[in-house]
Amino acid sequence: MSNIQKNKITVDIFGQLYAIVGTESPSHIRHVASLVDDKMREISSKNPMLDVNKLAVLTAVNAVNDYIKLKEELERLKKELQKDKE
Repeated sequence: MSNIQKNKITVDIFGQLYAIVGTESPSHIRHVASLVDDKMREISSKNPMLDVNKLAVLTAVNAVNDYIKLKEELERLKKELQKDKE
């Protein structure tokens, strides 16, 4: 049996309520939901004719793009640190 505590939090993302279950803290879950909501609202303000499904996909594409850029930067910095240790 697992001792990992799961938190269930209800969040509002773009006017819809979602119950999110995770092992992260409630404040972390709320923060993530807030960032998603902010990004959806930003994209929607630039493209008001998008339906919610397309808006959600574009938000996911933006989030993954940001993630990949950060991951690449992290790898670059790790290599730089490794080079400095040699």
